[in-house]
Amino acid sequence: MKQHMQRLITGACAIGITLTLGVAGAPAHADDAEYDVLVVGKTLGFRHSHIDDTTRAVIQLGEENGFDVEVWDPRQPALTLASTPFTTAADLSKYATIVFASPVDGTNNLDPARPRLLDDTELAAFQGYIRSGGGYVGLHAATDSMHTVPWYSELTGGGARFRNHPAQQTATMRVESPTHPSTEMLPAELVRFDEWYNYTTNPREDVHVLITLDESTYSGGSMGADHPLAWCHNFEGGRSWYEGAGHTDVTWTDPLFLGHVLGGIEWTAGVTTGGGDCVTFGEVDELLAELATGSQKNVHLAGDVAESLDAAELAADAGDHGAAIKVLRQAEAKANGIQDDVLVAKIGDLIEWQEGLAS
Repeated sequence: MKQHMQRLITGACAIGITLTLGVAGAPAHADDAEYDVLVVGKTLGFRHSHIDDTTRAVIQLGEENGFDVEVWDPRQPALTLASTPFTTAADLSKYATIVFASPVDGTNNLDPARPRLLDDTELAAFQGYIRSGGGYVGLHAATDSMHTVPWYSELTGGGARFRNHPAQQTATMRVESPTHPSTEMLPAELVRFDEWYNYTTNPREDVHVLITLDESTYSGGSMGADHPLAWCHNFEGGRSWYEGAGHTDVTWTDPLFLGHVLGGIEWTAGVTTGGGDCVTFGEVDELLAELATGSQKNVHLAGDVAESLDAAELAADAGDHGAAIKVLRQAEAKANGIQDDVLVAKIGDLIEWQEGLAS
């Protein structure tokens, strides 16, 4: 961890130099790059000024942490690919994860006739990529794109989309899940100046919440006492991670925030694990429903496991993580009888998640 943070701080200093001097030509490639990342900054609607800074920051993170970055954003001609990379799922498979850096497309009026960030062909390629195990990182206004595509709303997390925001101001972010690879470097609280989004719905039921926003520390919040800001989940075979902060340009020279985003990139790329790997109770329930067939024994065991999961979720929602862990261990023991390694592993992930919350 210390070595990782030292690389990050060094990289952040380099980012500051890069932002001052500018970037000429295509991004440099890491000499020991282990995987590729795509940054999508293309916009058809309002364009956030941070997109250029975010792009450069991710490029620098790649140079410092072993991944190459390609860019799809015609508004950055010195960096962008010549044409859309969203051709086929097979073509996209070269990327371990794809970062959507506030690619607003102006579809928030839900008019199906307005052009989307991805047309039908591009969307099909992206869907195939995710369903084949691809990664997705959504940053800030990534929830303000493709409002007319319900599938994209599910990918970003629980259907939560950008609704509106008050004036930019200082507020307190609270880390809820401190053992995930994208939050383990963060303090319990972060006080930051940013543009704080209100979302169309609370995604908690469908995602693993990483960070919440304390609405008592600023004015204009409309989601109430439970305001998720960053979250992740496993979706249709792929991995999805979202962070709602990041509007201000200066955010992209903040080593702590960059470490957080790097953790999201690395987790969605599948190069890091931990903190329960964003497994949710709903995800395990769906898997269990698929396994509750065949022999009478399996059907009976699946019913027992389902009851234990329901009890554990109730305890977790009530904040009694110790009780949730105890019941989950019972569920894990019963799940062994079904003889499905994936089910047992995912219940183990739920236990790891709850252990992190309990500590």
